Amino acid sequence: MSIVLTPFARPRLFPRTPRANTIQDCTPEAFERRLNDEAPVAVLDGYAPFCKLHVHRNWTSTRCLTVPVTDANRHLLRSGYEARSSAELPVLVRWFEGVEAPVAAYLIPILYSRDQMAKEGTAIDADWGVVGCLYTMTPEEIPMAPITMLRNALGVEEGGSGVPLDRDAYRRSVAFWDANANWRPVG
Repeated sequence: MSIVLTPFARPRLFPRTPRANTIQDCTPEAFERRLNDEAPVAVLDGYAPFCKLHVHRNWTSTRCLTVPVTDANRHLLRSGYEARSSAELPVLVRWFEGVEAPVAAYLIPILYSRDQMAKEGTAIDADWGVVGCLYTMTPEEIPMAPITMLRNALGVEEGGSGVPLDRDAYRRSVAFWDANANWRPVG
């Protein structure tokens, strides 16, 4: 099995100007090499048959993606409309500023099959393409954000995968994301 970083994931996980809330202490090439050379500690089924999650112990200083929302930090939540790429429409997102997450115990790359990548308009020269990565304290998937689930249900034309909305999964996602938020470094 071969794995590559997709053009969608590369700038999000390894931006030109490094940020504290992205993968640390690792180049994109070294990340790919590690995923291909080291067996994951677990393989999880994703939200559709074409999606798998490979659980790896964190070998970097990468911090967790999310921080729990508490009364003590709620005032640090920010929001705004953003698009993940120039081809997508902006959606409302929220994040913490002024909060630093702990170092993650696990890195969990999100993989799409070559066939799904082709369906979404990206040919890859591997069996699997990394479309994202979760940084967590536990070897478990963080629920997909509700807006990502809705975008997926809208179809490939809107930056999604074409997978219909699962109402129960959506409600679980809302419960998680109501109690947690991503964080960004200030500045």
